Amino acid sequence: MAKAATARALGETVKVEPALKLKFLSHGTLESADLDRSRQFYEEFLGIEVVRTSPVSLMMRLGGDNTIAVVRNLKKVHEMPMLNHNGLDVDTQEEVDTAFAIVTEQAEKWGITDISTPGLQHGTYSFFFKDMDKNWWEILTNPKGGYAWMFEKGGDFQGKGHQDKTMERHGVTTPPPKTS
Repeated sequence: MAKAATARALGETVKVEPALKLKFLSHGTLESADLDRSRQFYEEFLGIEVVRTSPVSLMMRLGGDNTIAVVRNLKKVHEMPMLNHNGLDVDTQEEVDTAFAIVTEQAEKWGITDISTPGLQHGTYSFFFKDMDKNWWEILTNPKGGYAWMFEKGGDFQGKGHQDKTMERHGVTTPPPKTS
């Protein structure tokens, strides 16, 4: 393993045989205080496909096979740290701006708080908000397949990587923000 770490530090691509033989990153988990209300939010506001898996859980997905389990927690819904947010992709900056307007307009109805202003960040144009269960969401520009383009580029990113606002990503160089 030390050889692999040294090679990576030198910017070399290294393929190491993993200890575990896993095949698919299938799901993540969110908490909810009220599954019926959360389901309504996911389906009617976010447009996510949802199935009820038990009296205390849901499963949801959008645009692929990776799913998120939503589990009822009546004791205390823990606030998700912003860095652990869930990404929802759109194609263009205009679609991000439209989504921002809708999220802002319907925030009170859905219990949405902490809405950030759209902007260029970590290689995409996006904004964040927190739902009624204190889960963070990001609506962002991404090509089909989300961040898969990073894997297709090959190797690890040197320097700032996807934090660089001028980094070429999925065949498009994002222009730096305009200054007044």
